[in-house]
Amino acid sequence: MGANDRNMILPRIRQLDEGAVNRIAAGEVVERPASAVKELVENALDARATRVTVDIADGGRTLIRVTDDGHGIDPDDLPMALSRHATSKIDGSDLLNIHSFGFRGEALPSLGAVGRLTITSRAQGSDGAATIHVSGGRIDAPRPAALRQGTVVELRDLFHATPARLKFLKSERSETMAVTDVIRRLAMAEPGVAFALRDISDGGERILFRADAAADMTGRMAAILGRAFTDNAMSIDAERDGFRLTGLAGLPTYSKGNSVSQYLFVNGRPVRDKMLTGALRGAYVDVLARDRHAVAALFVTCDPELVDCNVHPAKTEVRFRDAGIVRGLIVSGLRHALAGAGHRSATTTAEATLGAMRPGRPTAPVYQMDRPSQQARAASYSAQMPGFSEAPSARMEDSVAPDDAATSAPLGAARAQLHENWIIAQTETGIVIVDQHAAHERLVYEQLKAQMRDRGVVAQALLIPDVVEVGPMADLLLSLDLSRLGLSLEPFGPGTVAVRETPAILGNVSAEVLIRDILDELEESDGADPLSLQSRLDAILSRMACHGSVRSGRRMSAPEMNALLREMETTPNSGQCNHGRPTYVELRLSDIERLFGRT
Repeated sequence: MGANDRNMILPRIRQLDEGAVNRIAAGEVVERPASAVKELVENALDARATRVTVDIADGGRTLIRVTDDGHGIDPDDLPMALSRHATSKIDGSDLLNIHSFGFRGEALPSLGAVGRLTITSRAQGSDGAATIHVSGGRIDAPRPAALRQGTVVELRDLFHATPARLKFLKSERSETMAVTDVIRRLAMAEPGVAFALRDISDGGERILFRADAAADMTGRMAAILGRAFTDNAMSIDAERDGFRLTGLAGLPTYSKGNSVSQYLFVNGRPVRDKMLTGALRGAYVDVLARDRHAVAALFVTCDPELVDCNVHPAKTEVRFRDAGIVRGLIVSGLRHALAGAGHRSATTTAEATLGAMRPGRPTAPVYQMDRPSQQARAASYSAQMPGFSEAPSARMEDSVAPDDAATSAPLGAARAQLHENWIIAQTETGIVIVDQHAAHERLVYEQLKAQMRDRGVVAQALLIPDVVEVGPMADLLLSLDLSRLGLSLEPFGPGTVAVRETPAILGNVSAEVLIRDILDELEESDGADPLSLQSRLDAILSRMACHGSVRSGRRMSAPEMNALLREMETTPNSGQCNHGRPTYVELRLSDIERLFGRT
């Protein structure tokens, strides 16, 4: 051992002062202005406020003020409210039986450690109000104040005591959007409370968000997410083993390009939980494309002892005692609702269609399907229908006769087929335009799933087995046991398989093309979230369904078109194809009349 090592002075362990402890704790509790707003508004809700008003300036950097009409704080308790781990919401004997938003007693002292905090409050039944101020952890003595009821908490110059944190904040616009999102989520959790968020930067006043007290959850969702969501959402109510799932979930055709419109709550608390969002994604995997996301507001309620919300100081993460039950409840509850929605499709597709049809206002198409060349279509139709010859691009179905009974059906009576792909049906209140390929693809897919679930997909043997080279994917393909899907494969040398049977429902189909489509599906899902075996089999069935569907460009007779409409009306999920696109658009007579300026 060298002389320097022998003479080294060991660092001593010392107790940090209260101010340093609070600043360290604030790093977890208060990450940005939105975190402060969340903590203060949750305190107002725990005080049983019926009206909460939030004022911010400069995205919350220079001012956050939360005003409520709750039960207030007793003047003698104000100094204690600024002490670390002091709270009126629990007694500390049971950290699982939590019935309030807050319970850790960290928010107020943390805010006082990193900003200039003033609390003015008048307790119910008190003769007067009191105020207390803390800046950088230094607490002033309480003094009398004027306030009619409730509490006003004012936080100025956030992070003035820890200026390095200011460098990590985003732009004023980004911070304002984050604050707005917090208020939106808390407003969803408490529909009976009125909320207002105002930006008072530069001495002005701009309303960023407002929601009056609503009688029920649907009314609050309509006010926050819009009437379009509630009009195109399914009501969810399911129970399992002590857990209940309620809320609204959008139709697959009412989806978004990102997941920002997914709102999840556990016992009324807004949370961001990977397990819950994964379950939501899994419930829609059969009806949405991979780049689309469901719109939903879902509420999980249970005995507080079945869930731990004390995982992180921010309280946005939870841990369930049995996560499998909750995941299964979400998946089964949503899939049951999707099946119950039947052929229902989003009304917004009609609105977008009308927008695209109005002259002088060109817009991108709502949905676009790849359309092969005329030569490729002709070759495909010849294989599908021997003796087929290419028809004109648009044709009326002369054999369609008026059918008053059929027009009263949800999807009406077929009246024409245009461009050998679009079925025009007449209803009592308007018309329906059906994408015949997309619709039949969903019908075949649902039939395949039903067969596999009941007895396995019926197979037909090939007279001569097809030998297909698949390369290194051969082992994976053979390991999936596709015989349940009506597809019999055997190894046939390195990287090669022999196809002996194909699903009977697909008719005459190229085994090689089918296998290559299945390989494409397996490769596409390889980089995504891990799929269960059943999910992979369903994805393969979806690919197979495309091969057995009525192709775009195939001429259909009147009975065929009407049969397709009737089957859509009785088939679950038929409002959208396997990729989440709508299978039909409904236009009411009033919509059509508007196009021609008749209203």
